[in-house]
Amino acid sequence: MTVRTKAALLRGPYDITLVDRELTCAEDEVIVKNHLIGICGSDKTFFRGQLPPKTAEFRQEPKFPFYLGHESGGTVVEVGAKVREYKPGDEVIAFGWNNNFAEYFKAKVWELQPVPEGLDKDLACLGEPIACAMYSGMNSGVQLGDTVVVIGGGFAGQIIAQCAKKKGAEKVVVVDVLDGKLQLAKKLGADIIINSTRENVVEAVKVLTQGRGADVVVEAAGSEASINLCTEIIKHNGKFVWYSWLTTPVKLNISRWHDDGLEFINTCLVHHTYQQRYIWTPVALRPVIQGLIDIKPLITHEFKLDQIKEAFKLVDKDDSAIKVVLRP
Repeated sequence: MTVRTKAALLRGPYDITLVDRELTCAEDEVIVKNHLIGICGSDKTFFRGQLPPKTAEFRQEPKFPFYLGHESGGTVVEVGAKVREYKPGDEVIAFGWNNNFAEYFKAKVWELQPVPEGLDKDLACLGEPIACAMYSGMNSGVQLGDTVVVIGGGFAGQIIAQCAKKKGAEKVVVVDVLDGKLQLAKKLGADIIINSTRENVVEAVKVLTQGRGADVVVEAAGSEASINLCTEIIKHNGKFVWYSWLTTPVKLNISRWHDDGLEFINTCLVHHTYQQRYIWTPVALRPVIQGLIDIKPLITHEFKLDQIKEAFKLVDKDDSAIKVVLRP
């Protein structure tokens, strides 16, 4: 069976369009009909022309033209002759760079994840970014009574902040440059919000912690400045939680990392082996199913797939957009 689909092609910086593609299901592949697709921060970076070096994460060379998209989910419509894990009608979450800005996409079995029972279908389609952020929050090392500072109030930062509070942090601080994101963080349970364009974050954290520094800092903004800010506000022997993906080299204050014996925790679920991901994803999504973590307020804009140019223009120009989604 061959499936025809409209799919996104990034021809170059700021040049995205939908093209016709034919998907033929190989014996070890699965074809999925998309229900909902999310735009990741990395998609925005690529859209701006900043493609990273090739790593094991990429099954296609990260160069233009680039078949963009990885956040989505939907219903299996066809499986290859050697596929035993899925059948038509199964609901799945995408965990691979498979040109997911499309009506249909195809993937290897290991690039998919079954949708856990009870998970809202829209949220299941955002299962990859939700599970990644949840895994980060749940494995951040936050202890009862901690002061936690999350730098970046985007999709992941908002989820991690909620996790930190649920894990028993005494104070959760969210830092961002946009009041809208900060007010949402406050509504979702953050104790303190700081707009770094108006307040000195280093001094504010010193006052809050009587000069000790934060027990845990989470870097979820993705910039040289945010990493170095985390370095300044963390306590001696504190936990530095890595979340963001930077695609260009940065200059860092590594002296403090050494001298203060900082503990670094890389919480990127999607970059572990697929076997680990397969086990951890249901655990990471369980609190969402239970209603302990609020996700839907983070979906700020919705477009149809054929409005992909408008969607990416919004993401590029409007930093207040948290999670922008498209429906085929």
